[in-house]
Amino acid sequence: GVSHVLTLVLQELSLLCKRDVNGVGMLYDLLRSRWLQALLKIYECLQDYLGKRPAPVTLQARALTREVVELLREAPQSGEIKELRRLLRAPHLKAALLSAHDTVAQKDFEPTLPPLPDNIPENEEAMRIVCLVKNNQPLGATIKRHEITGDITVARVIHGGLADRSGLLYAGDKLVEVNGVPVEGLEPEQVINIL
Repeated sequence: GVSHVLTLVLQELSLLCKRDVNGVGMLYDLLRSRWLQALLKIYECLQDYLGKRPAPVTLQARALTREVVELLREAPQSGEIKELRRLLRAPHLKAALLSAHDTVAQKDFEPTLPPLPDNIPENEEAMRIVCLVKNNQPLGATIKRHEITGDITVARVIHGGLADRSGLLYAGDKLVEVNGVPVEGLEPEQVINIL
């Protein structure tokens, strides 16, 4: 994907850097930057997700099942058809499975980010909003209070954990808000409970 192409470009640029071609060093540094690598990783993940995203064939499986049962009633009655009709009319299939399917198929489970505030000052530090859906898995990062500023920061990102795989959190990142709760003045243990 894009990361492979970037790796090849970086290899070519490293050769040009050794020959001291004008501007190549700056371009090389830019392409090696953490934020660009993270942005490309996000882009590839989104493209992969869009390509593989499962979509329900129908939003109304219960209605379709009723139609199939009616069609089977008119078909020549064999043992297989009788068994299929019995299975499709069973309460656990109709009420539980098909109802759950229809409910899930009609909902949008994409994470939504809050809108950015309109009144961000020009001299404000760059801030990024990170949305990680962690389910039951640990975040894969530790936090600490910065000794000088008192800010809550990411102390360490554990290799292979959710934070590492996302490419969105780095050691030294300052946490401003977690799940909509401002963390200023909180102890690291309190922030962990919010996570």
